[in-house]
Amino acid sequence: VQLQASGGGLVQPGGSLRLSCAASGNIVSSDGMGWYRQPPGKQREWVAGISSGAGANYADFVKGRFTISRDYAKNMVYLQMNSLKPEDTAVYYCAISKGSYTYWGQGTQVTVSS
Repeated sequence: VQLQASGGGLVQPGGSLRLSCAASGNIVSSDGMGWYRQPPGKQREWVAGISSGAGANYADFVKGRFTISRDYAKNMVYLQMNSLKPEDTAVYYCAISKGSYTYWGQGTQVTVSS
């Protein structure tokens, strides 16, 4: 399994960005796909996840602002990020969980600053 994330960049507070992640390999709809982030100087944290069985779930700090979606046919997962705040600045990683194992993509930097 390989994951390729894209879409990061510099955005002003209140702005929006859309992250994309392309997965390849043996992917099934029941595999959980999601996004994590690692703010500067902090540990990696879960942001949002989606699977055919569980639907979409979000960390409290992004609820109402971020939307995760998935194209099961194309093995793509997206993260629409609106109303961005400086504290959303982080390296964002996409991941896929197959059983007890998690595969990680490379990170994409999101910087929210005026």
